[in-house]
Amino acid sequence: MDSLGVLVWLLLVVTILSRSHADRNVYPSAGVLFVHVLEREYFKGEFPPYPKPGDTSNDPITFNTNLKGYPDRPGWLRYIQRTPHSDGVLYGSPTAEHVGKPTIIEITAYNRRTFETARHNLVINIMGTEEFPLPYQAEFYIKNMNVEEMLASEVLGDFLGAVKNVWQPERLNAINITSALDRGGRVPLPINNLKEGVYVMVGADVQFSSCLREVETPQNQLRCSQEMEPVISCDKKFRAQFHIDWCKISLVDITKVIPVHNSRPDPGTGVLPDIGEYNPPSESLKSRDYFADFLVTLAVPSAVALVLFIILGYSMCCRREGVEKRNMQTSDIQLVHHSSIQKSTKELRSMSKNREISWPLSTLPVFNPVSGEVVPPIHSDNYETTSMPLMQTQTNLQNQIQIPQQQPSGGNYCMSTFRRLEVNGIPEERKVAEALNL
Repeated sequence: MDSLGVLVWLLLVVTILSRSHADRNVYPSAGVLFVHVLEREYFKGEFPPYPKPGDTSNDPITFNTNLKGYPDRPGWLRYIQRTPHSDGVLYGSPTAEHVGKPTIIEITAYNRRTFETARHNLVINIMGTEEFPLPYQAEFYIKNMNVEEMLASEVLGDFLGAVKNVWQPERLNAINITSALDRGGRVPLPINNLKEGVYVMVGADVQFSSCLREVETPQNQLRCSQEMEPVISCDKKFRAQFHIDWCKISLVDITKVIPVHNSRPDPGTGVLPDIGEYNPPSESLKSRDYFADFLVTLAVPSAVALVLFIILGYSMCCRREGVEKRNMQTSDIQLVHHSSIQKSTKELRSMSKNREISWPLSTLPVFNPVSGEVVPPIHSDNYETTSMPLMQTQTNLQNQIQIPQQQPSGGNYCMSTFRRLEVNGIPEERKVAEALNL
């Protein structure tokens, strides 16, 4: 084997050894916050470097975490990674139910540049503590922090130091950290460096301090109900680095909480008892008569509707009063008056059809003083005269007569217009004759 082949074989062996990791063991305590950082630098050596030796490797790497043999993580364990160029973080708070049960988490790293993967196991051995659980627990809501910022050891240490300075306990532990988005919070806008907020629960072995109890005073409760910031004397000890929403603080004394025990049934072995062979139903099914169902669903409602129709028809058609019965119940004088009104109405209508009305001024020829042209009337001769307005004119028209009339100044006469009236088709000249005899 030449030197080149030996070099390739050595590189292959080194690569295989670098990809085979031993299980990493961690030992968190029940009731205490557990944080494990998935460092990208730890996995960079497992992926091929850049083509040029001088280039710095900054591959985008993402992680996938799941309980071994299952598609997801345990309920108490959470994972967060903001960008492929930042580290991932596993965090959570195990309970006493998980003590003594090793939890194996499979961690798979994906290189988004080369599409290669690397995998190793994280064994979580949860230990029990005599201090668990701490009796006095307080949960703070910090508005100017994200969960990954709060999980940093130095930031979390500063916060616990501020709480210890205010509370003065002998033992103080961070129990859990939860993002505000997991509590129903909204994603902040990407302006003014807004944060999503984080809830931090801490536990201690002594009673709550007077500063923390100030939140429960009626004055501060009223200010919180009015969406105003309460007045807390120890807020200045946090304000330099942490902006706490004191209206959302929660103080719990678990020694006074009544435990609720849910009685669970015995799950059993999961094996069905032996009750013999399975006997399926026969394939030959009996025919069913649907005539009775037809009568109930269709015939009965139809019969009821028919009876109602007959009753309605009898009430509307056979129980009518009628004209003869009405006339018999009406007095004779009232019938005579009604008949005379009808006859008068018919006579007036017949007379209105036979009357002749002079043309309105708007329909007469108009003389244009500029051009001398006579404009024809708007309506034709055969226009319906009954729709004309009763406005009379002083122009010589058909069915009008000009008569002389004496003026007061002398013996000259002027012409006055009188309409020719017709009654039952006979023209009446009486008014014209009287005017001529003047």
